[in-house]
Amino acid sequence: MSIPPSANQPRPSGPSLLRVRHAGGHSQVTNVELFFDLVFVYAVTQLSHTLLHGLNATGALQVLLLFLAVWWVWVFTSWVTNWLDPERPLVRLLLLVLMLAGLLLSIALPEAFGARGLLFAGAYVFMQVGRTLFMLWALGDAAPANKRNFQRITVWLVLSGALWLAGGWQDGQWRWALWIAALLLEYLGPALAFYVPGMGRSSTSDWDIDGGHLAERCSQFVIIALGESVLVTGSSFADTLSQPQALLAFISAFAGSVAMWWIYFDLGAERGSRAIRQSTDPGRTARVAYTYLHLLIVAGIIVCAVADELTLHAASQRVDTTSGAVLLGGPALYLFGNAWFKKTANNTNLPLSHLVGLGLLAALALTFTYWSIARLGMATTAVLMLVAIWEVCSLRTVRRMLGGSPTH
Repeated sequence: MSIPPSANQPRPSGPSLLRVRHAGGHSQVTNVELFFDLVFVYAVTQLSHTLLHGLNATGALQVLLLFLAVWWVWVFTSWVTNWLDPERPLVRLLLLVLMLAGLLLSIALPEAFGARGLLFAGAYVFMQVGRTLFMLWALGDAAPANKRNFQRITVWLVLSGALWLAGGWQDGQWRWALWIAALLLEYLGPALAFYVPGMGRSSTSDWDIDGGHLAERCSQFVIIALGESVLVTGSSFADTLSQPQALLAFISAFAGSVAMWWIYFDLGAERGSRAIRQSTDPGRTARVAYTYLHLLIVAGIIVCAVADELTLHAASQRVDTTSGAVLLGGPALYLFGNAWFKKTANNTNLPLSHLVGLGLLAALALTFTYWSIARLGMATTAVLMLVAIWEVCSLRTVRRMLGGSPTH
């Protein structure tokens, strides 16, 4: 995922397929990128429903592994379109082909550990390896150093791809073992700078990314996850209108989604975008803050969507260990991910509001057996709203500074 500035030179065989960079600005997200993202609305819905219908330790671990794969294929594609110009017909064709593969991948998610394992693995490997080979071709011979970087990435993805496909052919424990090994290999790749014996390693200073574009793309995935959460809330409320506590649970679930939006988008997203645009090493910031930490934020939203559906369908039931883990785990993941994202992107301390929110969730965890599902859901919503309001009040100076900037 590393292209120095010289990558914007044209390919010898024809017009460049790479974006033209403009000093002082950032590339706009194109309509075809947003169209590509629609597949991942479906993927997020599939993941949340799969978790809801398999609320046990095995089901949760399966969804976790599948979510990590879905996030990884999406974020790698966002890195690549940070350099490729989606307005070029060939790049558009690439995204549309990847979109079709992503649809097949999403269809396979509920049965990925069953009959559709090979479909899931095949679609995933096709997206990861195919996209990287296209990038190698798009670079041509204009930037040898960049080509070596993508050659390293190809080595890593081919190795992990072999494990994904082998796991798709196997069943049971072998599938688990091979897919976990494949996922670990892929997640270690950027952290180890895609080191390959005889080819060396990449450097984050060489990862010439458009920070504003990548920040906007990750913000859009957060919107995708929040949108799926709102859809779950609406459809679940429509099914439970006759239940006595349905209206309160519905309002609580919607308020929780609003609070999560506020915590991330009120100032966090804009401050993160500014920080990466002004960073002296944007590749490093992108690797940690946007590639790794954003998966915690999105995972928190998906778990919160499952919690909202539980709250609406089983409002009066007592909280048990499983439902308690969902009701408290979603907000905790979301606050933890946001706290570390804001700390990393802005080079500041962990936000006190988020730490207090996490402390309150921990206190609720000590007493969860005394709550009904609806009441605990409302309590976690109150925690999220408290964090959102705290940030609004505590960051007034930052808000005025951002509001006075011509680039805001």
